[in-house]
Amino acid sequence: MKIGTFFMIKSVAIQGIKGSFHHIVSEQFFDETISVNECLTFDAVADSILNNQSEAAIMAIENSIAGSIIPNYALIDLHGLHIIGEHYLDIQHHLMALPNQSILEIEEVYSHPMALLQCKTFFKQYPHIKLIEDKDTAEVARRIQEGQISKVAAIASALAAQLFGLEILAESIQTIKHNETRFFVVKTKNSEIPEAEINKASVKFELDHKRGSLATILNVLSDCKLNLTKIQSLPKMDTPWKYAFFVDVTFEDYKDYKKAKTIMEIMAQDFKVLGEYKNAKL
Repeated sequence: MKIGTFFMIKSVAIQGIKGSFHHIVSEQFFDETISVNECLTFDAVADSILNNQSEAAIMAIENSIAGSIIPNYALIDLHGLHIIGEHYLDIQHHLMALPNQSILEIEEVYSHPMALLQCKTFFKQYPHIKLIEDKDTAEVARRIQEGQISKVAAIASALAAQLFGLEILAESIQTIKHNETRFFVVKTKNSEIPEAEINKASVKFELDHKRGSLATILNVLSDCKLNLTKIQSLPKMDTPWKYAFFVDVTFEDYKDYKKAKTIMEIMAQDFKVLGEYKNAKL
């Protein structure tokens, strides 16, 4: 049984096209029968579920090499989206082009900025290759195939090479071989997971500029037996030098989390639960 079959979702919005890493996540979290709505930007992904074109959406949120994808935290918060699950994907970046070309013939490589960042060390040995940022990994692979563009390569998944008939010139070119990306699965409404199965939560709050205010909140989490797995600050655009904090916690007993939540609602400002779901990294 796939992790996401519990949700009985028929359509999902992804950033990118079929063959992208978001597409792979949709098949692993749900299954291969899920209807995929392709979006080239994360704003379009959010719009797809807000306009009821998709029942859920998949959004990359952080990478083990490149770090957090800050704009996606802001999108989830701004639109009041709810995290119903998470998924970790082993990211293997492959360099691909039309068949019968060598890497020495490649003049340009197009890919998503995050992919280029994760592979920049590899290209130091090929200074003749120009690296160019693009919207999506798999979309570049499709464009090369459709236009039969020679001397140009893409960085994308093995699935993209298979779908678009490209030849892999170099495998797993990411700088750090163990390269994972964490994805959120979001909806416009909160999760239907029973409390007994929830062992992770994402919350957001703001604090006054007072000494020890953040430490006090962190002590609440510790006292309530919660494990802090992620903390991310995000500046408030309308209030210079004030920050919102996005925090992930895990727990064994939902009652402990519920107690901590009650206290944080009193102590923090603009407290919001972004999602309560199953921990995918056990």
